[in-house]
Amino acid sequence: MKHKNLYTCSNCNYQTLKWLGCCPECNQWNSFVEVKQTPTKTHKAKSATLQTLSTIPTTKEKRMLSNIDEWDRVVGNGIVPGSLIVITGDPGIGKSTLLLQISNQLAQNYKIIYFSCEESLHQVKQRANRLNCTNENILFSDDVNLESIIQTAEEQKPNIVIIDSIQSCYTSQNQTLPGSTGQIRQAAYELMRLSKEKNISIITSGHITKDGTMAGPKTLEHMVDGVFYLQGEDRWNIRVLRSVKNRFGNIQEVGFFQMTQDGLQEVSNINAHILDEATYSPGAVLVSSIQGSRPLLLELQALVIASKFGMPQRVVTGLDHKQVVLIAAILEKYLHVKLSSHDIFFKISGGLKVQESSSDLGIALALLSSYFQKELPEKSIALGEISLTGQIKPINHIGLHIKEAQKFGTKTLLVSKNQKLENQAKCSIKKFAHVYQLLELFA
Repeated sequence: MKHKNLYTCSNCNYQTLKWLGCCPECNQWNSFVEVKQTPTKTHKAKSATLQTLSTIPTTKEKRMLSNIDEWDRVVGNGIVPGSLIVITGDPGIGKSTLLLQISNQLAQNYKIIYFSCEESLHQVKQRANRLNCTNENILFSDDVNLESIIQTAEEQKPNIVIIDSIQSCYTSQNQTLPGSTGQIRQAAYELMRLSKEKNISIITSGHITKDGTMAGPKTLEHMVDGVFYLQGEDRWNIRVLRSVKNRFGNIQEVGFFQMTQDGLQEVSNINAHILDEATYSPGAVLVSSIQGSRPLLLELQALVIASKFGMPQRVVTGLDHKQVVLIAAILEKYLHVKLSSHDIFFKISGGLKVQESSSDLGIALALLSSYFQKELPEKSIALGEISLTGQIKPINHIGLHIKEAQKFGTKTLLVSKNQKLENQAKCSIKKFAHVYQLLELFA
């Protein structure tokens, strides 16, 4: 019997018997490639081996630390043996630099194989010499064939395999082009089996799309154990490593690095960078947001001006747009401040983001401070949630926020009346039960 070849979309893996100009599944043009079909023999499957929890062996394997504290904390206090993780980010953001520095540190105690699938070994050596990453225990290769990579790992039995990047390697088991969705899915599956069966930790870099998400299907994120985004912040030349998925650690953990000529240097005290530029002017207020396991002190900046158009503008950066609009509506309802006739521009200094409701009080105070053109007390920090009825509610983990704030000389705490402080604060405290009372600060 003659087997007909299929045409597969390289973007979404949709299959059809004839070539199409536009994929009906993802609407991508010129994405179909011909895939040869070979007859397969069917074999009777073996029954799966079943075990109870008591018969499953328990292993206590020590996590692999790199002694780069910002990295170790984000990945969950070290790399778990047999895990598969992906580091992704914009081109030129520093993924390869970070991977090389991590390899250099880990190679002091573990066997590392580094597969450079995008650069030649000569280019890798140049970068290694510039970064002073010259540990001779690292084995390098520029092989891009996935079968060769897996075979080498099985023979050499390293602790960690690093692949830079997964889009550049290819497998002969899939006839689509390297970097296509089918190739990435197949590569991720093969690497996942290698990591679990041989107990080898695999770290691979990945590209991102124009909208800032990881290239390839979302199933790639489901197949791996951890996904970490390396992002840039231009003002201080800072690189932010974010944990988006981590089966072995806390998600939303954040690590900070500074890009220098000698590579990525840890920034263990990012709050000092943020507070050095605090303005204490009308429209500015400090808040605290827990990112992973540590609080960050951030400056909210609001600009409220009378609108000259029929539809007032709402421009928000770093916060949920709806959160700012909601707080403005609450203030107008209970304080009769006509914010609906004003343009509102809102941002977080430093280009960071906040997704917590604990910043509600800070948003309200920033809006009122800009509206009345009166600054808040110097070195004050606002911690509170605001309900739809205008009540100011206490927040969780207040001790962590206060401890970090007091390191930098906070003089005044602006909190809810019902907030339990347990004698943790050693500064002036102003408590508010309702948004009505916020006007006292601007009288």
